[in-house]
Amino acid sequence: MALHVFFLIVTTAIVATTISATDHIVGANKGWNPGINYTIWSNNQTFYVGDFISFRYQKTQHNVLQVDKVGYNNCTIEGALRNWSSGKDFILLDKSKRYYFICGIGGCSIGMKVSVLVHPLSPPPRSDAVSAVHSSEKSDAPMTFHGNFGSILVFVGLSMTICMFQDLMSFG
Repeated sequence: MALHVFFLIVTTAIVATTISATDHIVGANKGWNPGINYTIWSNNQTFYVGDFISFRYQKTQHNVLQVDKVGYNNCTIEGALRNWSSGKDFILLDKSKRYYFICGIGGCSIGMKVSVLVHPLSPPPRSDAVSAVHSSEKSDAPMTFHGNFGSILVFVGLSMTICMFQDLMSFG
């Protein structure tokens, strides 16, 4: 019985974190470097609370500072809220708000800055709203899932199978 509780807790924790976490690599395969239009990059992303934004760069040449809007617009590092310099920085976007990031080693003035708007996670649809969408022949409302939903279903199914197998073994 204790093992069932353990699997239930682990499954719930993994499902809760996997559904909402996406890692957005700034600049995609070009990374955090001069000569990239990060406004275009960020406008093609959708950020949610619980996602990560990650910066990849040469740590001897660049860094990442989280600043306010004034620091972003003026490329000023005074009053920076946070800073990173590992070359592989994973930053949790834990609030629904606009975040501002700049390179504090001269890169901001040549375009190394990015602003991202983080949206709250949408609450799950009400059961009557779901049945109305499914019963309609034509619906303009797309059904979307944020995160790796298929992997979650496989993991939950596997966990349930292990628990049922252990139940069968305990009766024998």
